[in-house]
Amino acid sequence: MRFPKCDDTPLGIYPVVDRAYKLRPLYECGITTAQLRTKDAFSGQALEDEVIEAIKISEEFNARFFLNDFWELGIKHKAYGIHLGQEDIQKADVQAMMRAGIRLGISSHTPNEIVTALGLEPSYLAIGPIYEPISKKLVYDTVGTEDLKSWAKKVDYPIVAIGGITIENIKNVAQTKAASGIAMISDVLENGEISKARTTALIEVFEKYGI
Repeated sequence: MRFPKCDDTPLGIYPVVDRAYKLRPLYECGITTAQLRTKDAFSGQALEDEVIEAIKISEEFNARFFLNDFWELGIKHKAYGIHLGQEDIQKADVQAMMRAGIRLGISSHTPNEIVTALGLEPSYLAIGPIYEPISKKLVYDTVGTEDLKSWAKKVDYPIVAIGGITIENIKNVAQTKAASGIAMISDVLENGEISKARTTALIEVFEKYGI
């Protein structure tokens, strides 16, 4: 039994944000998939309140919302999906997520990690870093667009390209036709807040050159 599929439309431009309130302007631009990744910014009730708000806003726009890491809260508050890294998979109750009917996205950086992720039959597979990341220190070798295409051909799951993708190079990623979604972190922002102009421009590139 595999995790539930996302619907058949491409995941598209897939912003990863650190606060729930940033989701609304993204959805108003036409974003249909987004992720909340707060890391250590919140804990306890403050964290739970942030998750509740993110899910509420996403449901208002009928958007595909993925919660990063906090799978217990995702189950409790019925998130559309959870996104986990390779190390997080080892600690999470995968069966509990599957029983809850939650979709699962898994990060992968190497062919071996792809094999591990596919063993769980996730809803989508994130592959990266495509380029050197802007938001965090480089831990893995960059994948590049050629390996992205090569790896995607061996995977019968939606692919999300992530890592170092900007408004300057997104066209190269979209043109591979390998990615159902392209994760964006820094380039949907201007001075730390959502830029509707930048977000709209990214959507236009994906729709013109992507899947």
